Amino acid sequence: METAEVMAALEKLGNAQTKKTWLTHGANGDFFGVKIGDMKPIVKKLKGRQDVALELYASGNLDAMYLAGLVADGAAMSKKELETWVKAARWQMISEYTVPWVTAESAHAREFATKWIDSKSESIAAAGWNTWSGIVSTRDDAELDLAEIEALLLRVQKEIGTAKNRVRYCMNGFVMAVGSAVKPLLGKAKAVAKAIGKVEVDMGGTACKVPLATEMIAKIESMGRVGKKRKTMKC
Repeated sequence: METAEVMAALEKLGNAQTKKTWLTHGANGDFFGVKIGDMKPIVKKLKGRQDVALELYASGNLDAMYLAGLVADGAAMSKKELETWVKAARWQMISEYTVPWVTAESAHAREFATKWIDSKSESIAAAGWNTWSGIVSTRDDAELDLAEIEALLLRVQKEIGTAKNRVRYCMNGFVMAVGSAVKPLLGKAKAVAKAIGKVEVDMGGTACKVPLATEMIAKIESMGRVGKKRKTMKC
């Protein structure tokens, strides 16, 4: 499939109810309202089509941008392309999922995660924290600087109360990611989770809830899955 064919397929898959749901969740601008599950057959057809993935993201259509993240190989993306993606991510589903998923696959992941969490832009800072979550969730502990990860946990504990809305959400997610995936830092993650307690985030009037980090980590621990890494963050 070429880009024009994909766009036509997405338009056909779009429906009013999904579009209404995405609007409730903050979507804006050009999009059709396609269910994520309905994109999966297209993803299979586009396997290996990095060129199409980049064109889909550049279209500015939110459905196409999300699909691009499922197709793109982050390891093959340049630093310029990753920077372009994060700056163009105008919806939280793109800035907090699509961009971090792809960036976490890149050799530049740590560099960008570190840079982005210091951004004054709420969406870019959120992307940075979720990129860190992707890094700790997919890479062997031997590849991680545990002292650096611990310092980030302490930074969350210190700054989450004054951080911007969606950044708080992603910081909370980072604590859960470390507690779930980095076994040597389980104790530290649990301590930080207890310290930050219930994190207040404005979810835009939706029914979405903010997970309680202590409960989520305890659940993973009870299942004996602490330290289990994921092959990819994409879903």
